[in-house]
Formats: sequence, C-alpha cells, structure tokens
Amino acid sequence: MLRAEENEILTRVGPGTLMGALLRRYWTPACLSAEIPESGGAPARVRLLGENLVAYRDGSGRVGLLQENCPHRGASLYFGRNEGTAIRCVYHGWAFDADGRCVDMPSEPQPFCDRVRMRAYPTHESGGIVWTYMGPPETMTPFRDFGTEGRDAADFMATKQASTCNWVQAMEGNLDTAHISHLHQFDGIDDIPDDGSDKPGYPSNAMSWKFWRHDRAPRLELQETWYGYRYAGIRATPNGNTHVRITAYAVPYSTMVASIPFSVGHGMFVPIDDENCWRYFTAPKIRQNPRNLGGANLFSLAPFSTPISAYTDGIIPRRYTAENDYLIDRAAQRNGIFSGVSDFVSQDLMVTESMGPIYDRTQEQLGSTDRAISRMRHILISAAKGLAEGKTPPALGGGSGGVGVGGGLDYASIRGAEKILEPGEDWRLLGTDDDPVVHEGFRS
Repeated sequence: MLRAEENEILTRVGPGTLMGALLRRYWTPACLSAEIPESGGAPARVRLLGENLVAYRDGSGRVGLLQENCPHRGASLYFGRNEGTAIRCVYHGWAFDADGRCVDMPSEPQPFCDRVRMRAYPTHESGGIVWTYMGPPETMTPFRDFGTEGRDAADFMATKQASTCNWVQAMEGNLDTAHISHLHQFDGIDDIPDDGSDKPGYPSNAMSWKFWRHDRAPRLELQETWYGYRYAGIRATPNGNTHVRITAYAVPYSTMVASIPFSVGHGMFVPIDDENCWRYFTAPKIRQNPRNLGGANLFSLAPFSTPISAYTDGIIPRRYTAENDYLIDRAAQRNGIFSGVSDFVSQDLMVTESMGPIYDRTQEQLGSTDRAISRMRHILISAAKGLAEGKTPPALGGGSGGVGVGGGLDYASIRGAEKILEPGEDWRLLGTDDDPVVHEGFRS
C-alpha cells in the first residue's frame, strides 16, 4: 500500500503539484489531429493536466494551443473566430496568434498589443495526435518518437476515450497481466478446440485465451530499462509449456501491452485533471507480421465488442457508463461472460471507475501479481520528488526509432510480446531489436 502523502503525489497533476511538474516535462497528447482537421476551421476545447485550453489550426496548418480564457475579460476563445492568422475573441475582437501574441486590439483607441500575451504551448503533430510541451521553455526536449515520425498520419489509427477516474488508476489496468484471467473471461473459451499450437513457438490467439483461463495466477518477472521496465506474466499451459506475456511501461504514461508476436500498439493514459483522463491509443493500420503469427484476431472468437471491431479512428463514445451500470447483464454474468459486461474496454472502465475518482491506496492489500503496479508507482513518485530536488527525470530526451537505428533514445524499440518459450529461451529478448521476428516484420 501507499502512504496518504504518496498517493497525493501520485495522483495530483495540476499546476504547482509535484506530479504535475513531472508530467509537464514530457511531450504529451493534447488532442487528436482529427479534432481540428481543417485550416481555419472551428477550434476544440482541450482540458489537460487541470488546465482549460483551446486548440485551433491556423491558415498555414499550424496548430495553436492557448489558454481558453481571453486575457482581456476572460471570455472563452472556444467561441472565437478562426481568421487564419489568428483566433479572435468575439467579445471585443482581440486576436491572438499560435504563439499567444496579441496581434490586434480593435476595441482600444490606442492598442497596446505588445504588452499582452496569453499562455500558449508549443505543439507537434505525429501519428494522428497533436502533442504539446507544457513545461519550462528552457527545459523543452526534442519530441519523443515512438515510431510515428516521418510517417503519413493516415497510416496510423489514433483514438481516445474518456474515463472518469484518475490517470494512474486507469493505467494500472494495462500493467496488470493477472486480471485477464478473470475480468475478461467467457465460458466459450472451454469450447475452443485445441489447434496444436500449445508447444514452443507462437501459439494462436485462440489458444492464448485458453492459457489465460488455465493458469489464473501468473508469476511475474520484471526487467528494469532506461525508459521504465518490461515485465513478463508467466503461465503454465495445459501441455506443461511456459507461456509469457510481456508488457512494457515507459515513463510517464505509455504502455505497450503484450500481443503475438510483438506489440505495436501504444496506449497512453493522459490526465484531463485529477479525477478524469483520456485513454489514447495509436498503432499502425498494417501490422508488421508477414507470417500472420497468431492467426485470427484475438477478439474474433470473443463475445465482446472491442475498439478493433467497433471503431477505427477518433473519439470513442461511451455507451457503457457508471450511470447505466455499464449495461451489466446478470444473466450473461451467470452463464457466459464472467464480468457480465459485453464491451471489452468497458470491463476495464467498470472496475477502475468503480474505485472512485481517486482511490485511497492506503486501504490496499497487494499481492505478488501487483509487482508491476508497485514498480510503476515507485518510479513516478521517485521521479516527481527527484525533479523537485533538481534531478533529471528518466526517459526525458528525444529520439527517433527504427530497427537497427543507433544513438539517442530509441522509443520505437519499446515493444511488448507474447510467446511459448523454447527450452532455455530468455523472455527478455522477445520483442526487442534483437528478436528475429521483429527484423522479419520490419523488413516486410
């Protein structure tokens, strides 16, 4: 469990907080590019790290991210006019460019534009996401490239979905391999035929369901890395083999959840404020898996709706909410779906949101399968305290990725993986640049 003061550090993200200061040192998703698709188009509201902002795309295509309230009398610039070179407040006509400079003041007989500036944050578009840096200008680092730079945004799916709980609370679900043997189970798994892939190598996705159901108490091993950690959830298969699910965590909010043969999806948990967050997800639309290892999609046999089956891009609407009890079906819970909720991600939302907006972690009783959760918390709290003492946070520098690319910090090399181990095989190799399957996938 955490002490009360540690839980406060971990969960509070507004200006002036320890964690807020840490998160502001990293390039962070502000909104989807799809939310402001047109130059000169309508602005979008953005609430990020407890700050109310507005994003707009000017006539040149550049994205501005400004404080929402006009510095004159506080009217919201969400209702402003995007005039191409600036956004103009409709109250008195004051106009501001993407750098926050006042460029016109028509209501004043003697304009004093040079003395007025509003809070504005730099932006960078990559992979269908508008990223921003909200920290001190003098400490801004190059953009952290998780594999999207230099690629057409159309090559990536980029989504986000709102969650009504603290960002760490939501992220803990992605870093918890044990819960898939319970929360996401369904009785039809017992009827999945044995296809012969319960042997060393890459099993089918269908058999993965059976492994999770067969061994519901995984053993965890954790590998410290420069960006955070990777960990393996280790399970015995029905045939006595060793199955591993490897998930990566990159400070502060990035997760790469296990998949066969390796994961390319990047899940991020970005604080709206202390009690709400966005669940971002981006991934290439074409996977680097030329041999189709794993076979049919993991969800092809599941009785669940999923982001893969139901959505492609954009903001994912919330149909399953606390207000309607996540549409839980008690009959299905007794006879088919373990949770009683028929949407896969909403199963996670149900449990993490049911803890309350910010869970009191002094009440927890943790077990051995919570090791990855505990380590993430320790890394974040230590980094936040360290920054306040003048220490440089981890995984802060920029870098570009790609298999075999040397130098810098290669964020694109951070991947999860899933496999049945060969005799003597080390799980730590899987999904890395030294994994032959990774090379095969990126050569295709």
